[in-house]
Amino acid sequence: MTTSELRGGPTQPEVCAVALSKLAVRPGDTAVDIGCGTGTVSIAIARTAERVFAIDMRPEAIAVARRTIADSGLTNITLVGGDAVPFLGEIEGIDVAFVGGSKGLLQVLSLLAEKGVRTIVVNAVLLETATLAIQTMRERGIFVEAIHLQVSRSADLAGKTMFKPENPIYIIVGGCRQC
Repeated sequence: MTTSELRGGPTQPEVCAVALSKLAVRPGDTAVDIGCGTGTVSIAIARTAERVFAIDMRPEAIAVARRTIADSGLTNITLVGGDAVPFLGEIEGIDVAFVGGSKGLLQVLSLLAEKGVRTIVVNAVLLETATLAIQTMRERGIFVEAIHLQVSRSADLAGKTMFKPENPIYIIVGGCRQC
């Protein structure tokens, strides 16, 4: 299990693997990681993408992500502190977007749809966030699928092995694959 000093992070490796698979990052892509938290997803994306913008409005998240990214040795990640909506309004040429934060989700998804982003992946821990992402994507004609993922890890119990579940997560996939 991966832990962090930042509440809500980092994205567990198994969840990250499924989300990255659905994101389908290609060499040369420009990516955004909205609600980047610890920066672990940004780093995973940056191993393939040409450029990643890691955005979070929480100063403590930016501080943790800065250290995590520096430790990775990758130089193709740009940290952006603040609200994602104004940033997304100005940037062009986004190929893929990972959304790990729920603030402004309706506006974020609307902007990504308007910009014709090829693939959008939203990770949600709340059913309400998943529902909003699905509804918004459906309304904009970009919904592809929703996945409910449950990960459990082995733990010792009286010298035997049991499984302890992690919190379930919803992975909502959309994008302008035909745009």
